[in-house]
Amino acid sequence: MKSFLLAIDRRITALCMWVACAILAVISCLGLWQVIARFIFSQPSTWTEEVMRRLLIWMVMLGTVVALRQGALISVDLMLRVSRGAWRTTVRWIITTVNCAFFSTVLWFGVDLVYRVRFQTFASLDLSMSWAYAAIPAGAFLALLATVAHHADPHHNELSTAQ
Repeated sequence: MKSFLLAIDRRITALCMWVACAILAVISCLGLWQVIARFIFSQPSTWTEEVMRRLLIWMVMLGTVVALRQGALISVDLMLRVSRGAWRTTVRWIITTVNCAFFSTVLWFGVDLVYRVRFQTFASLDLSMSWAYAAIPAGAFLALLATVAHHADPHHNELSTAQ
């Protein structure tokens, strides 16, 4: 079961990393287009800023999944550094429990938010606002999986690079 979970986690984490990087590239291109349209063509783009803001939500949520899996989020690393044996196991369980509680709450309210905004559209596009806010429950669900996978197979990149 553990190897199956970790195999799925590796694929999900790699996909999240790839998609988040692609979104960053798209945001950069849209920002460049916005500057070119405004200052070279004197025709400001009406939709690029709004699309960039919505893509940023997706990028952050997917990036959070990758950071969680790598153990690179801000955590109680001082406690992990000084703890040994049973206390270290207890600290890891506390961190996992708090992360799961937090992301479960975000998932719950994120689903509610997506449902509430389903009839709203972007100001400059005829596209449902729920597509943008779907990043919140999707990212929270994937973050829950990453938290469980991190607990099963911890990577503490922030501890190995700390000074």
